[in-house]
Amino acid sequence: MKVIDKTLMDSLTLRAKASERLRAHHNLHESLDEDIHRLAIATEPGTYFQPHRHFSCDKWELFWLLRGSGLVLTFTRDGKVIDRYEIGGESDIKVLEIPADVFHCFLPLETGTIFMEVKRGPYMKPEGDDWGFWAPSEGDAEVPAFIEKLKMALPGDQLG
Repeated sequence: MKVIDKTLMDSLTLRAKASERLRAHHNLHESLDEDIHRLAIATEPGTYFQPHRHFSCDKWELFWLLRGSGLVLTFTRDGKVIDRYEIGGESDIKVLEIPADVFHCFLPLETGTIFMEVKRGPYMKPEGDDWGFWAPSEGDAEVPAFIEKLKMALPGDQLG
């Protein structure tokens, strides 16, 4: 039996806090080649998921918040905000399914935020046109300012 409980989530949060990227994964799938990937991802404020989509590999993504709160933003191909979803915390939204062709990103809003991600395998990193060209790459000096921009972004705002 595979279980995600408070003890595991607390441990995962400590790993995320100690990580340079401010996040840590706990895979329920045994191999990156499996047909369905299931993983818990602990995130801390300041971590950066560059806006991306999973179009070239045709993968939808089920996003389920286990603890904490955050924002899921969706974008047009050229960086215009389509939707802003507050998830967890006081929000009624706990689960989102993101289609393969939708650019998206997640921002944790509080320490200890953990989400469950379910999507088809095998693992394939987004490539080329699957990255939002209008957003800085992970590690760029512009990332902290871009995160602040994302926090305030509303539908209709152009981020590119």
